[in-house]
Amino acid sequence: MTHSGVYINVGSRDERGRDEGMVHFIEHSIFKGTEHRRSYHILNRIDGVGGELNAFTTKEETCIYASSLAIHLERCLELFADIIFHSTFPEKEIEKEKDVVLEEINSYKDSPVDLIYDDFEQYIFDGHPLAHNILGTPHNVKLFTQQRLLDFLRCNYTTDRMVISVVGNADFKRVVYLCEKYFGDYPCSASDVDRTQTPRYCQFDRTLNRRTHQMHIMVGGQAPDTFDERKVAFSLLNNIIGGPAMNSRLNVAIREKHGFCYTVESQYTPFSDAGLFYIYAGIEGDAREQYIELLHQQLHHLAETPLTPTQLHNAKQQFVGQMAINNESPLNEMQAIGKSYLTYDRVDTLEEMQRDIEAVTADEISTLANEFLNADKLSYLIYK
Repeated sequence: MTHSGVYINVGSRDERGRDEGMVHFIEHSIFKGTEHRRSYHILNRIDGVGGELNAFTTKEETCIYASSLAIHLERCLELFADIIFHSTFPEKEIEKEKDVVLEEINSYKDSPVDLIYDDFEQYIFDGHPLAHNILGTPHNVKLFTQQRLLDFLRCNYTTDRMVISVVGNADFKRVVYLCEKYFGDYPCSASDVDRTQTPRYCQFDRTLNRRTHQMHIMVGGQAPDTFDERKVAFSLLNNIIGGPAMNSRLNVAIREKHGFCYTVESQYTPFSDAGLFYIYAGIEGDAREQYIELLHQQLHHLAETPLTPTQLHNAKQQFVGQMAINNESPLNEMQAIGKSYLTYDRVDTLEEMQRDIEAVTADEISTLANEFLNADKLSYLIYK
């Protein structure tokens, strides 16, 4: 098997005004026709040989990727080049895809667990492009045209913002040959997209009536950005607080001891010039005050009580093990490599990442907790 993809340094934060939602719409529509293929031929090119073709959009990247038998790698790379450089966005296909995206937006609104993350980012980055909902708005989506999509693609999807990543049973020299064969003849191009507008954090406390069965609570705030040297230490801190393991501080203190919720988790999302830390939980409404109190107690404890050598060692071992398991998925590895090259122009080995994690000290964890997890600095969004 091989897993291949093209990572492109274009996301929803690169949209302006009436273009909000366009990167996600292009991600959908880029499969709908090229100068050489119709929509059916694009979809059948990989799926027809048992592979999978897909794409996703984030605030800062777009990724088009495929999984296939190794003998079909050439199909994947040739198709990537075709849809990136030769998409035509047929008008009939665009109109159909508008309905698909509008239904996706409606579906998202029916999922408070997903929607609360976007609403939180919208409030905390208010007035900045990072506040944009990746899906866009129904109003904007309805107004997208073939020419606007082509113009946006030409101005933003430039070769200096692309990385090709391949993982699997493929000879490196052959991968290079195929990349040169299908991408080498396109002239170098550079984007003039401006990301110099620094995000400003807007602290807030909002309760919205969503008529949900559960009360959904999001608590969070500022965190280190992608290039901050404290990123590794904060990632470890986040994993201790509410990572995926059942022994996370919040899971033990809130779910296991009190049974207040089914899900409580924390996430850390670093952007190129900002970072966000979130804690999400779905709870019964009458447990709200107790939940918030327990949450503050756990964050305060991490800030005021340094980890013991044994606790720090165990936390590091757990984090390294989780990364190793995640890297066992070749698809995850391909995406991690692509994103790392796109962001840092390098890829760290698991041993190098482990070395960085082992270098984190208990004092660093306490300092970060004091700086970023202080209750007075956090923002709150509640759906009830």
